[in-house]
Amino acid sequence: MLSLFFIPLLIINLGVISSPLVLLAMYSLAALGMSGIGMGIMHDALHGSYSKNRKVNKYMGYTMNLIGANADIWKIQHNVLHHTYTNIEDADDDINAPFFLRFSPHAKRYKIHRFQHLYIWFFYGLSTLSWVTVKDFLRMSRYRKMGFFGSKKEYRTMVLKVIAWKILYYSYVLVIPMIMLPLAPWLIILGFLIMHFITGVLITTVFQTAHVMPGVDFPLPDENGIIGSDWFVHQMATTSNFSPKSRFFSWLIGGLNYQIEHHLLPNISHVHYKNISKIVAETAKEYGIPYNTQKTFVEAVWEHVRMLRRLGKVEMIPIKATQNTPLR
Repeated sequence: MLSLFFIPLLIINLGVISSPLVLLAMYSLAALGMSGIGMGIMHDALHGSYSKNRKVNKYMGYTMNLIGANADIWKIQHNVLHHTYTNIEDADDDINAPFFLRFSPHAKRYKIHRFQHLYIWFFYGLSTLSWVTVKDFLRMSRYRKMGFFGSKKEYRTMVLKVIAWKILYYSYVLVIPMIMLPLAPWLIILGFLIMHFITGVLITTVFQTAHVMPGVDFPLPDENGIIGSDWFVHQMATTSNFSPKSRFFSWLIGGLNYQIEHHLLPNISHVHYKNISKIVAETAKEYGIPYNTQKTFVEAVWEHVRMLRRLGKVEMIPIKATQNTPLR
């Protein structure tokens, strides 16, 4: 995956391409590599499960920075907020969406949401482009207010690091190609946008089909901020697997088709999830705990579309203490 990302970019940066079609093809190949890095390398590394060695995890986690986002900010958004407060309105950043998208029955519904299952793919395509431009800075500011960055000095250092990594990223995906290639700058910008659009659709679809699905729960805390169910049961009730029998697909997306096992055991490498899933499924059946799964990825995407369409129609569900709300 690293080669699939960096080799096309190396070819672009060497300035040996003169055909616009070849340029766009190279950026498209890099998109597949970028997706693979996001799902199969940095995801495990930033969970501490890529290797038993902490330094290996640390340096492999920097692959997130090499594809334009920031590892430290992502760990807050994903490891802390998403994994701790899965599918909880206002707490899980994966379902906290702009007003034109609705991922939870507890979010306010607007008329435009009736069409979100149609236009959602455009915004999925913009998701990684948003990461590498403004989202990291917006989240960094918000997370500071939430108390994640400590002192002003620590925050300023963090801002400088984020800027430095982004300068490095933009240098080899945009600036050097514009200098080296005998092609119009707009073609290079187009290739860059295509790379991010492909990556955004692939990564966001894989992650969202794990939680914004029919039958999963969207629980709310009581007046004391407490969720009524056990944390492990909560993870199983709010998460869904897909395509459990495809070894190749599982490798391709870094084991993210076993999202239930990942949420229960995020510090274990994804290569073990297939074997673990048999135990988890049997135990869930024994104790009557939900174990949501779809046979194929295509089926999972279709169910995700159905859920988005449903969310576009139903009114906001009022907040009630210890409420679990599966939307079927």
